[in-house]
Formats: sequence, structure tokens, C-alpha cells
Amino acid sequence: MSVSTHVLDSVLGRPAIGVVVRLYAGDELLAEGVTDRDGRCRLAEGATGLGTHRLVFGTGPWFAEQGREAFYPEVVLTFSVQEPAEHHHVPLLLAPFAYSTYRGS
Repeated sequence: MSVSTHVLDSVLGRPAIGVVVRLYAGDELLAEGVTDRDGRCRLAEGATGLGTHRLVFGTGPWFAEQGREAFYPEVVLTFSVQEPAEHHHVPLLLAPFAYSTYRGS
């Protein structure tokens, strides 16, 4: 299974560069990365198994570095892996007081 994300600052209409992202299976940290200049981060290339996984985004520190107030110190997206051979892309559309997500391709 491969896992990637794309974080977009929906207020500024730009990629969110430098957001720390962690991938967990249960309590086990599988991977950690930082979004690049396009707001993208690839976290896993190999099989991580079936079941529940979490992406944890360090949104509070990211907003603080920009001098922007934010309500969510982190965003946690929990998703279920049913097909471990498929790519799982989980984007985050981020604003200081709201966020949304979807299963990407």
C-alpha cells in the first residue's frame, strides 16, 4: 500500500508548505514527512496491512509559524485500508477554523 497526501491552504489558495504529517497504524508510527513546495507528502511505499490508519497533521505549529491563529492544533484523519495493494491518497483542505478531506486518486 502506498499513502500520500496533499495539503492546500484554502484561504490563500496555495499549497501548505512545511506541514508535518505522521502516518500511524494503531499506535505504531509507520512514517513521518513534511509537505513539499507543492503541499504534497508521500508517506509509504510498501505494504502496511489492512485496517485502520491515521494521518496526523501538525496544523497548529504550521499556522503559528505564519503568525496566524488557528482553532485546531492538529488534524487527525482516520481511514480504513481495505485494499492494501492500492494507492491511498488523502488530501486535506485547510483553513484556520475549518478543514475538509476526501479520498483522492
